[in-house]
Amino acid sequence: MKKQAIFILLIFISIPVFSQNDDDLLNDLSDNSEVQLLPKKFMFTQKILWGRKGLMRNFKAFELTPENREKELKIRSYFFKAHQTLGILTSAGMIAQGIVGEKLYSGNTNLRDLHEGLATGVNIAYFTTASLALFAPPKIIPERKGYSSIKVHRALAIIHLSSMIATNILSFYVEDNPDLRPYHRAAAYTAFGSFLAAEIIIKF
Repeated sequence: MKKQAIFILLIFISIPVFSQNDDDLLNDLSDNSEVQLLPKKFMFTQKILWGRKGLMRNFKAFELTPENREKELKIRSYFFKAHQTLGILTSAGMIAQGIVGEKLYSGNTNLRDLHEGLATGVNIAYFTTASLALFAPPKIIPERKGYSSIKVHRALAIIHLSSMIATNILSFYVEDNPDLRPYHRAAAYTAFGSFLAAEIIIKF
């Protein structure tokens, strides 16, 4: 029953939720210099690439124009669809890693290589997933005030990112320091719990 519940939950999470409302906003844009092509506030990581003086602005294909911003919003849509898909795979990997990790802690040392392999895969998937969101082109619509699911999603992202970093750091020391096992386990479960919660909250 638990496996079926997890499977159903993962299917539910995989339902696409990203819309392209930003594209609609660009339909009426012209070369008017007063048109605001970038939001007033967006993430520093996005500014590195997509800000007014971002690295991508050095290429003619990404000069700051209404037409190019329309292309960027399509890129953003692809990024977030990939972000969502990889998020599902990351969650599945975390579940597998947790099961193997518990058996490893119970004394089944034959699973050590499998656990390390899963950890490598989860880390690659996790940080690729994060990068797709952190470096995606910014949207057009300004962030609305008050509560929103995306704000909760971002708050949870801070938690699971910190927990993932802590889990990886502790993994280097836990073998020679068994007393660190409870902290390593706690960090891993916090990373998984907050990551899964971040996926669920974005649905509402």
